[in-house]
Amino acid sequence: MTAVAAVVLAGGQARRMGGGDKCLLPLGGQPLLAHILERLSPQVGGIALNANGPAERFSDFGLPVLPDAIQGSLGPLAGVLTGLLWAKSLQPQPEWLITVPGDGPLLPRDLCARLLAAQEQEGADLACAASGGRSHPVIALWRLDLTDALKSAVEEEGLRKVDLWTGRYSLATASWQTEPCDPFFNINRPEDLAEAERLLAD
Repeated sequence: MTAVAAVVLAGGQARRMGGGDKCLLPLGGQPLLAHILERLSPQVGGIALNANGPAERFSDFGLPVLPDAIQGSLGPLAGVLTGLLWAKSLQPQPEWLITVPGDGPLLPRDLCARLLAAQEQEGADLACAASGGRSHPVIALWRLDLTDALKSAVEEEGLRKVDLWTGRYSLATASWQTEPCDPFFNINRPEDLAEAERLLAD
């Protein structure tokens, strides 16, 4: 899968969890980020982490840590742009970037394959994941040759919402079942962490 790189978006401020890095919260005896990497790593050629602040707090994971390319806590679209700029610097350069949030420990192990298949089947510019009839625009496959257009939209137009950006292009969707659990379950509140413990134990 050298044609695909991945970035875990962990730049949020986790206010509902009391602040700090959600991806470092303990889950099943290891950090939440470890669960994400265990599922994602076999699917892609390389992974980086988009996070602001001191990179040393993630040193145990051995990942490139990418602060937002545009300052100001501008949200996930700035993280996507940061990931695309990083992927363009790789040699060999991948064709695609997958982004996933840093608070979803149940990612499907066929995420990359199914997003690529949906994109190819529809000849789309982009592809995103869905489950239970709900789209997940941050869990998506991005073409590297759209980097400059996204940079212009974020910097010059002030665009912030992911779905406003993807709405400009043809977007394929790959859907997953939500039984026995939603693979895109994410942790926003303390009670979600307890639910994730239960789901991982099943």
